[in-house]
Amino acid sequence: MTSPISLTLRPSRFIKTLFAASILFAAAAQAAEPSVSFTAPMDGAVVTSPFDVKFAVTGMEVKPAGEMAANTGHHHLLINTGPIAKGEPIPMDDTHLHYGKGQTEAKVTLPPGKYKLTMQFADGAHQSYGPALSKTINITVK
Repeated sequence: MTSPISLTLRPSRFIKTLFAASILFAAAAQAAEPSVSFTAPMDGAVVTSPFDVKFAVTGMEVKPAGEMAANTGHHHLLINTGPIAKGEPIPMDDTHLHYGKGQTEAKVTLPPGKYKLTMQFADGAHQSYGPALSKTINITVK
């Protein structure tokens, strides 16, 4: 008498790992928080004045000041000061530079010295998105 043959297909360990990794990657991509960064100058750079400052943002869209739409805003450059608390208006003075036309780069003129530059993203009413959407670097102007 012949016994019945049972065939069970089992996915390989590689396929299981690949499937799990793809799920984790997709979840991480969806959960990625918006962020800002400097593309120029880099932290620790030595520059001559005037120098180029280039801003980047991910997970948000750059729009001019005055436009109030979800997930949009514009850049500010804070000189020798840190991030502004979420919801607080960004002052308008010599140490809080506004790029309300939606600029993503600017020429900045500073006298020689060491500086802390903080990029702060804010909504159309210049209200800060807080430290989560800020980035600070240190530079030296020759």
